[in-house]
Amino acid sequence: MASDSKTAEELARERLIDLAAEFYDQFDNGEIPTMTLPTRTKSNIEYDEDSNVWVYGDRTSTRSANSVRGARKLLKAAYTIEFLARQLEEDRSSTLRELYYLSESWDAEEAHFSGQDESNQLIEDLEIVSEVTREDFHMRPEESGATLMGPLELREQTRRGEREIHCQKDVGEGGYQIPNNPDTIEFLDHDIDFVMCVETGGMRDRLIENGFDDDYNALIVHLKGQPARATRRITKRLRNELDLPVVVFTDGDPWSYRIFGSVAYGSIKSAHLSEYLATPDARFVGIQPQDIVDYDLPTDPLSDSDINALESELDDPRFMSDYWTEQIELQLDIGKKAEQQALAARGLDFVTDEYLPTRLDEMGVI
Repeated sequence: MASDSKTAEELARERLIDLAAEFYDQFDNGEIPTMTLPTRTKSNIEYDEDSNVWVYGDRTSTRSANSVRGARKLLKAAYTIEFLARQLEEDRSSTLRELYYLSESWDAEEAHFSGQDESNQLIEDLEIVSEVTREDFHMRPEESGATLMGPLELREQTRRGEREIHCQKDVGEGGYQIPNNPDTIEFLDHDIDFVMCVETGGMRDRLIENGFDDDYNALIVHLKGQPARATRRITKRLRNELDLPVVVFTDGDPWSYRIFGSVAYGSIKSAHLSEYLATPDARFVGIQPQDIVDYDLPTDPLSDSDINALESELDDPRFMSDYWTEQIELQLDIGKKAEQQALAARGLDFVTDEYLPTRLDEMGVI
């Protein structure tokens, strides 16, 4: 985050240059250059009682130039730092995909990335050591397509100036597309009673077509599967700045539970940003194993990978509660999973007329 006297971009560039200077000083002092990072594994995730999110623990790993492999990693870091600093100086931006291809033009062949996963991870490494987000590096993912629909009026900053938008009246059925950096948005006014994050596009469209956003003053956030960082960031802002309840509506399978977990508690991959992205008091309103039993929903059998994932979640600190233990053990017992759209077996209006109103009432949201 930027200080009062510097823009986010100025702070980002300054910290990148400081990191490069640190490498230089290590060389100058006759030391082997290193970069220390938290170990990014589930075993190094711990609960932060102050922020109520899951963060990295004290275990670290070191990237060192004392091996050919380590030296190549630090060389790639140095080239990337130079590129990012120049990009910020020129007020340009680029995508993560473009960075991967751009490395092909770097004069040192050893600095070229072997794949986009490698360049993506390096950007995450630089976020961690600089304590600056990639959005402030002016790095963006490919378009996520995630959207908002509901009674929210906002002002956004664009390269063509400011514009004010009402997320029902001024948008089509597709909704308002969330920008890469939601911190450029200012919330102006709203009539929202709660925020509902929805996993699938089909269910998002069903809710809009049935007028759920109007009937319940709900802001519908389409997660589009595993939510992008921008989606999680704007959800957190809606919760913190507008004091709105947040619920997450997903399919009833282990992968969807992890979607909820990433919204509420953060993910292992981005645990360094949990306080920036996670909404710890978000609540799960998705398809429960108990719903499969109670409503006799159409199902699919659990695959071996589903079973392994559920068993893993029993040991995942994000799911260590009586509620999740009970639901996961029930799912393993019945051996079934169900999609959100399985509710349509009871009629197209069942989800908005009965299922969600009942669940949300029981939870005290409506």
